Amino acid sequence: MRTRVRGWRWRQNPLRRKSDMVEAWIALTVAALLCVGAPLVGAVTGLWAHEQAQSVAAAERAQRHMVRAVVVGGAPEQLPSVEGGDRAHAYQTNVRWTVPGKGTKTALARVPAGTRTGDVVDVWFDRQGHGVAPPPDAIAVWQHTVTVGLCGTAGAAAVVLVGHGVVRRVALRHRLAEWEQEWARTGPDWTRGRA
Repeated sequence: MRTRVRGWRWRQNPLRRKSDMVEAWIALTVAALLCVGAPLVGAVTGLWAHEQAQSVAAAERAQRHMVRAVVVGGAPEQLPSVEGGDRAHAYQTNVRWTVPGKGTKTALARVPAGTRTGDVVDVWFDRQGHGVAPPPDAIAVWQHTVTVGLCGTAGAAAVVLVGHGVVRRVALRHRLAEWEQEWARTGPDWTRGRA
């Protein structure tokens, strides 16, 4: 029957080696890094990503403008595959809108799936007049923030666990070397009477 004694590495006993104590401190450090350090890294990377995403969204909002336009072109015979998972803007077609004081304009723009000729849609254009995707909204910014934060947490946890595995392997080799030295000293006393 095997009995497990908890905390034996922390107690003073003749069988405890220096490497056992080092391993106990390393296990405590790893637990602290996993419980506190990894979430802290995730929070910091998430906050950084949030600031970056907000600045990109603000820059895109400044460079793009929305127009209410009438679809004048029809849907293509076969809709292309959606790029980037943007199902709200499935294909490009011609749209027309009126600019106050300048008359009507016609341009190629992305329109939502299922749009027919004559429908009024919101389309986005850049400063050169090219149809572009709408700038990211607050939900997209927060999704980016959470994703980067979770990846930061997972990355930090992976680094800690890989480091712990390397340290344990080195500690095991060191412990086996200590045991080998002890056996070299005590082994002859145990085997002398049998020879």
